[in-house]
Amino acid sequence: MNTKKTPDFDAAANFMAAHARVLDRRVFQRLFQGGPAAPVRDAIAAYRNDDGGFGHGIEPDCRTAASQPAAVEMALRLMDLANEWDDDLVRGAVDWLVTVAPAEGGATFVEPSVATGPHAPWWVPADGHPASLIQTGQIAGTLYARDFAHPWLDRATEVMWERIGKLAEPSGVLGGYEMFGVLAFLQHVPDRARARQAFERVGPLLLERDLVALDPEAAGEVHTPLDFAPRPDSLARALFDEATIAAHLDHLAAAQRDDGGWMFNWLSWSPAAEADWRGFLTVSALHILRANGRA
Repeated sequence: MNTKKTPDFDAAANFMAAHARVLDRRVFQRLFQGGPAAPVRDAIAAYRNDDGGFGHGIEPDCRTAASQPAAVEMALRLMDLANEWDDDLVRGAVDWLVTVAPAEGGATFVEPSVATGPHAPWWVPADGHPASLIQTGQIAGTLYARDFAHPWLDRATEVMWERIGKLAEPSGVLGGYEMFGVLAFLQHVPDRARARQAFERVGPLLLERDLVALDPEAAGEVHTPLDFAPRPDSLARALFDEATIAAHLDHLAAAQRDDGGWMFNWLSWSPAAEADWRGFLTVSALHILRANGRA
């Protein structure tokens, strides 16, 4: 008997219509209801600034109007997810990244302009304006996935290889969010032999440094195997056995709330940000479940 848990798409559709922002509703329609691609592009473009970057809360916890690397990452991620890749929007955003890039290249975690508007308390610029594994790796990974060439990407790649080479050292600083950037980069960087060798060194750090919660019922702000390996072809999937992945898929499907949406496990600091994240994460949960044959 098949006892695999599956989501309720009708309930999710009702939740999206009642609670989600237009952007995530358009992505939902595109992915699950046969919707057109162009409205996704238009919804993303509404968050664009005259400097080419993105802001205005497209990354729900960073609600300042000013352009931010995290907002660029979110815009690129959603264009890629919806398969509505707009070269002009992307080029403008990456051109903007060049203007604010750290001396070493790549992208910071957050630019000082975050102070010009509301934002989550953890959005604090780092001293010295260093490159961030989180933003640099995730943006670079998406650009490589789309074969998008740009001088910014060349320097960002150098930053990532240099930083990844040091992560396995005892002094290497690595958290779950940094690993998102590392894995996104290694998943798509063209030098596959080097990527595989690097993953063999740093991938096991997820387990060795307790960055992943193997228990689906683990409470608090934890990262699960599906956060690091959402798809069967994810590099990090090799770190987890089938039973662990199945248990987390069951848990993800069962986490759909009575209102049809999903909820996050980190601090909720703003009602607007909470609503935006729930719409985004409902799309993400359904996408992961479908990619793994659960929807």
